[in-house]
Amino acid sequence: MQQLRVLISKEFRLEWRQRYALNGMLLYIVSTVFVCFLSFSLRRNQLTPMVWNALFWIILLFTAINAIAKSFVQERAGRLLYYYTLVSPQKIILSKIVYNTLLMLVLAGLGFGIYTLVMGVPGEGMDMPLFVVNLLLGAIGFAASLTLVAGIASKAENSATLMAVLSFPVVLPMLLMLIRVSKNALDGLDRSVSLDEIGTLLAIDAIVLVLSVLLFPYLWRS
Repeated sequence: MQQLRVLISKEFRLEWRQRYALNGMLLYIVSTVFVCFLSFSLRRNQLTPMVWNALFWIILLFTAINAIAKSFVQERAGRLLYYYTLVSPQKIILSKIVYNTLLMLVLAGLGFGIYTLVMGVPGEGMDMPLFVVNLLLGAIGFAASLTLVAGIASKAENSATLMAVLSFPVVLPMLLMLIRVSKNALDGLDRSVSLDEIGTLLAIDAIVLVLSVLLFPYLWRS
């Protein structure tokens, strides 16, 4: 646990020294939301709950990909070899997942706050607790799955393109369920309607975490 805490604190120190990544993500969220506002403010009554929901998750998805893609790319080969002599690969991948999860929770919270402040909330019967729980599960799922994909893509030369290709089949089923649950929350439906999707999202998050711990050592040794 001490090694894990040191690795996580290392990730925070690196981010604090290179604040352009976090600032770039915040600028991306603000600019994208502002462009959506300008586009739909010209057409009144065109922003239906379905469109509002889809736009929000598209923004959050691309924010997650851009934020997590640098997880292993910024690590130099010499530094990775140094880590290899000190800690186990399980600690490396867990520290990356924990850090990216915290980063995604911050970005998801800020993104949701900016999005609702600028675009408003369609309808009056929104189930806010269900939407927030769904947002938390989505942030954790994006962080865990994209961290593993980033580790795989870092072994290739064109890692950014490879990550986009590999992450699509992994993230797409999760994204569809997230959109469905958040649509149910926007419509104010009973929470029992979304229990199956919530259980599936929890299972996906757990499976991705276990697979990361089991499979990353083989990738690390290569």
